[in-house]
Amino acid sequence: MLSVLRNRAYRHLFTAQVVALVGTGLATVALSLLAYRIAGDDASAVLGTALAIKMVAYVAVAPLAGALAGRLPRRRLMVATDLTRACVALTLPFVDRVWQVYLLVFLLQAASAAFTPTFQATIPDVLPAERDYTNALSMSRLAYDLESLFSPALAALLLTAVSYDWLFAGTAVGFLASAALVVSAVLPRPTPVERTGGVHAKAAFGTRLFRATPRLRALLALDLAVAAAGAIVFVDTVNVVRDHFHRPAGAVSLALGAYGVGSMLAALLLPRILGRLGDRAVMLPAAFALPAVLAAVTAISAAPAGTGTWAALLAAWALVGAGSSAVLTPGGRLIRRSAADADLPAAFAAQFSLSHACWLLTYPLAGWLAAGAGLPVTAVVLGLLALTAATAATALWPSRDPAALEHLHTDLPAGHPHLADAHAAAGGAWQHGHHYVIDRHHHSWPHPTGARTRARATTG
Repeated sequence: MLSVLRNRAYRHLFTAQVVALVGTGLATVALSLLAYRIAGDDASAVLGTALAIKMVAYVAVAPLAGALAGRLPRRRLMVATDLTRACVALTLPFVDRVWQVYLLVFLLQAASAAFTPTFQATIPDVLPAERDYTNALSMSRLAYDLESLFSPALAALLLTAVSYDWLFAGTAVGFLASAALVVSAVLPRPTPVERTGGVHAKAAFGTRLFRATPRLRALLALDLAVAAAGAIVFVDTVNVVRDHFHRPAGAVSLALGAYGVGSMLAALLLPRILGRLGDRAVMLPAAFALPAVLAAVTAISAAPAGTGTWAALLAAWALVGAGSSAVLTPGGRLIRRSAADADLPAAFAAQFSLSHACWLLTYPLAGWLAAGAGLPVTAVVLGLLALTAATAATALWPSRDPAALEHLHTDLPAGHPHLADAHAAAGGAWQHGHHYVIDRHHHSWPHPTGARTRARATTG
């Protein structure tokens, strides 16, 4: 898996991702302390609202950013967002009003919503071979998991020597280093994008791509399954550790660390497993494992606390991490397979936005249910949601899902460049087969009935 680091451009981009993630992790800790300084006992409410603003920024800004990524040089866009994030981080220590925190959090996360999909869309150009790209996806998953373990430890170490305000300086350094690494990477020229339609039309295309492509509709359902299982980990761990098991604060980090370890182990194994089994055979069973684990969490949280049940909770969190990684890591392969090269920024932006919309649903659900009905009920409800999502993904994703499809064009005129390899069919239609994606010549998915399928087309 580490062989992809021999590619200089990818090595610089991956390092940029890692240092930016560390900076973001430091900002998370510092933001908690800043909220406590400003709001005191209401700090949790401030942080909850800030997280909601983060998700709203991701959902609203990512599609527009994806449209801009198809029109602007990607390197300039990524550098601009890194510089924006650095400036916001340097401003945060000086705020003294809650509304100022909310405004700066929105700006910070809006810049992240522009950076991440653009970064994701660039990697397939840098690593065109499927095996290398699969390894890169696993490396990215590992980076996220290691950051969740490393950043809190680094923040704790720094706080022994400096005040929390300096953590924001560390955040800014991370973003500036990321910008420098992106500048130093020699990126291949992306496929030109035809300038048809405005930014809003380009932003809407990513959503239409997901709606029209069966495997991408399944991917969205799988994202919901992961969000249902992950929400109970990220929202309710502190309560189950402190209130149910009566363990010290350090045990919260241990429980969250178990999730990270499970995710990392899965990411390490996935390149070889995906090469043997394929995406569908890995992602769907992993999605069905999530509600099964939540059923175990229901029993664990309903039973009297004890050593055995604490070990069972750590195992359950590790399994949620492994299952989530097995679903999320191959998602980039599905998107790459389902979009033309020029449309990758819009496709990744749509996935970024839609997947975070799932979290925007499950985060408050996990919090409100746990507070009002208890953790066992929360695990049951979120488990049923994960099971429903996994079942929907199975129904939406055809078991036979070839990349190339035979189809008919009824609206393109004879001699159109797209019909160069087509032959005449009945009714004045033209028939051919190729790697099928939704684009300006193919607006809907053909039914799997062989040569009789039709793809509604335009002259473009």
